[in-house]
Amino acid sequence: MHPSLEITDLLVNWSNGDKEALDRLFPLIEAELHRLARHYMRRFNSGNTLQTTALINETYINLVDQNKVEWQNRAHFFGISARIMRRILLRYVRDRKRIKRGGDAFRVSITDAMLVSTEKSDELLALEAALSRFETVDERKSRIVELRYFGGLSVEETAEVMKISKTTVMREWRMAKAWLAREIRNAK
Repeated sequence: MHPSLEITDLLVNWSNGDKEALDRLFPLIEAELHRLARHYMRRFNSGNTLQTTALINETYINLVDQNKVEWQNRAHFFGISARIMRRILLRYVRDRKRIKRGGDAFRVSITDAMLVSTEKSDELLALEAALSRFETVDERKSRIVELRYFGGLSVEETAEVMKISKTTVMREWRMAKAWLAREIRNAK
């Protein structure tokens, strides 16, 4: 069986309550989760292997807790994984900024505190603010940005997750990038 089809079958079985499917699924998706995590780390960090592993572990824990998701296919799974990684990374950035400003009621380990550099964290927060505004203007384009930029999905994978054509993904990706660039530039 083709690996993509096997992943889809295991995802469907997992959605239907087969806990063993998750155990068989993880070795098949681990390399792709590493690719997604490295993609995030390249954008927002020095790329330390331990930090990438920490992001994958946190993502895995969140994925296991997803009990109401009806997994459609491999691309859908990795789209959700990308969204979870984005939220984890943003939480760490916000926690780090809070600690930096003296709000030390919440302690973060040294590994977590070093997850995102100061310069990159400001860029990430500016992009997140613009993306949140964009989501109220155009939810579909916002989702395309999330999948392509944060998730590192290809045009084809994004089209599959979104159930739209590749041409639409490319057109809306270009428009979204222009809108976000203008928003970030105007916010400075």
